Amino acid sequence: MRRTASERAIDLAYKAVSRRDLTVAELRAGLERKRVPPEAIDDAVAELRETGFLDDARYARQFAEDKRELEQWGTERIASDLRRRGVDPQLIDAAVSTHSRDSELRTALLLLGQRYPRAPRDDRERDRAWSMLVRRGYTPEIAYDAIRAWERAARERRRAA
Repeated sequence: MRRTASERAIDLAYKAVSRRDLTVAELRAGLERKRVPPEAIDDAVAELRETGFLDDARYARQFAEDKRELEQWGTERIASDLRRRGVDPQLIDAAVSTHSRDSELRTALLLLGQRYPRAPRDDRERDRAWSMLVRRGYTPEIAYDAIRAWERAARERRRAA
C-alpha cells in the first residue's frame, strides 16, 4: 500500500520533533529538504500544532530560559537566535520580556566573575570583558554597568582585606 504525501510528511515531522524541539520554520525547512510538497508540509504542521508537538511560543520561552540559565546569554543574543530560527517577533518579545534588567545585570556579573576572577587592571582588560559580554548578547549599557559594578565590588573586597 502506498502512502500519501501528507502521511509521509506527518511521519517525517513526528520523527524530526522526537529528536529535538523545532520551530515551525525549522520543521518546514527540514521537510522541504526532503522534497515534501508544500500542501503536505501544511498538513504536517497543522497536525503537529494540533497535537501540541509544535508550539513556537513554548519553544521561545524554553529556549530563552535555557540559554539564560545554562549558557548565560543576554537578551539580545537570545532574540537574535530566535529570529534566525524563524520565530515570530511577538513571540520573541514575550519570551525575552520575562527577564528584568536587574536580573540580566546579575547574570552578567556572574559571568564576569566566572570568566575573569579578578577585576581588570587596565583599559585593555576592561574592553575585553565588555566585548565578551556584548558577544554573549548583553546590551552595551548592561555590559558597561556590569563592569562598573564588578570593579566596585573588587575595590570593596580589597579594602576589606
